[in-house]
Amino acid sequence: MVDSIDESKNVELTDEDLEENSKGELIKLAGKLRDRRNELNQLASERASDRDDLNAKTREKVDEAQEHRESRDELNEQVQEHKEKRNELNAKANELFDEVEQLKNDLKLDEGKSMDELEEEIEDLEFKQQTEVLGPEEERELIEKIEDKREKLQSKKEKLDQNADLEEIKEEAEEVRAEASTHHQKVTELADEAQKHHNQMIEAYREADEIRDEADEKHEEFVEAQEAADRHHEDFVRVQKRLRELDKKEEEAEREAREEKEEAAREEAEEIYQKFKEGETLDTEDLMKLQKTGLL
Repeated sequence: MVDSIDESKNVELTDEDLEENSKGELIKLAGKLRDRRNELNQLASERASDRDDLNAKTREKVDEAQEHRESRDELNEQVQEHKEKRNELNAKANELFDEVEQLKNDLKLDEGKSMDELEEEIEDLEFKQQTEVLGPEEERELIEKIEDKREKLQSKKEKLDQNADLEEIKEEAEEVRAEASTHHQKVTELADEAQKHHNQMIEAYREADEIRDEADEKHEEFVEAQEAADRHHEDFVRVQKRLRELDKKEEEAEREAREEKEEAAREEAEEIYQKFKEGETLDTEDLMKLQKTGLL
């Protein structure tokens, strides 16, 4: 909100004042105009200083916002770099896992029960053989089951041994996936940090706008005070000009009066001188008048 000047303290000057006021009144009015002009110039100077301080703070906030913008952009560039690396690694890991699945399919390792399941079933059957009383026929059937599962388990082991690349590829795929996860974690961390700088940038710009609004109001106050000071100065100059005119008129009146007085003195002296030439006796005062006019 603009803080207006107290107009009740302003000094008004009309054309009538200039023409009709006496010299003494005009001198007094000039003093009031001068004093009010100085007050308003001081007020304008203070408001200009406040405005300049606010503009400086605005620039600081804008610079601060720009720094956050640059930090945000740098972090976003890093985010993009880690994203690209993560995506490359994930693509590579997917290729390796696909290769693992293809090898499993080629080796038919996924057919039937897994090696863990076979080992567990063999252990259960062996435990049953050792702890239960079985007839000859049951004993024979149990032994055949155990042997069959052992053969299947051995077959799977041999297939794994025949293709050691499977575990190596799987291990490499897991390592690549872990590296991709590391880059994904960096993406998350850097993106969060970039968002913080973005929020701080927005806040700094908001504060800059608020301070700029204050500076604009202070500039309006400065203009108001300066214009009022300029008006008082112009009126002060007008009064000074009028006073000079009056002084000139007084000087001219005094000069005319002096010339009239001198003319009268010369005429009187000439009359006295004429009397002197005619032989009349002159007194001291008459002689002095002749000396003053240079006739004697």
